[in-house]
Amino acid sequence: MFTNPAPSRTDDVVEVLTEEQCWNLLDRCELGRLAVVADGAPEIFPVNYVTDGPYVLFRTAPGTKLEKLAESPQVAFEVDEYDDTHAASVILKGVAHRLTVQSEIDAAEELALESWIPTLKYRWVRITATEVSGRRFPRGPEPERYRASRDDRDG
Repeated sequence: MFTNPAPSRTDDVVEVLTEEQCWNLLDRCELGRLAVVADGAPEIFPVNYVTDGPYVLFRTAPGTKLEKLAESPQVAFEVDEYDDTHAASVILKGVAHRLTVQSEIDAAEELALESWIPTLKYRWVRITATEVSGRRFPRGPEPERYRASRDDRDG
């Protein structure tokens, strides 16, 4: 569906995720970050969300997110997860639009999205992905930065 490089490793540390691995991570997570352009500047909103096939959906109330999405529907969406040994991140780029067709709203209501904050949010937004990419890497301390240059001086 998308152009995503085959899995590879950079310096044996960073693993490029396949499209399937990216969607699996998106399916596992509940909280993401929606990036939009607002008045010529980037804005980021944390949103809880749900996936439905190749879509990311979230609910929102009237306000900045809806206004900015109507002005500029191109978005980026990021999720990440980590544990004691590894971390991973997925960035999805796509087009967001508010659901207005009742049958689409009804289908979205069946998706078991639970709000994290006690506010009413009746407007559904669906992001149609145009690009998805992800990375996974082990957690650990940074290597010593200047060892090579010190070794060169001492040699």
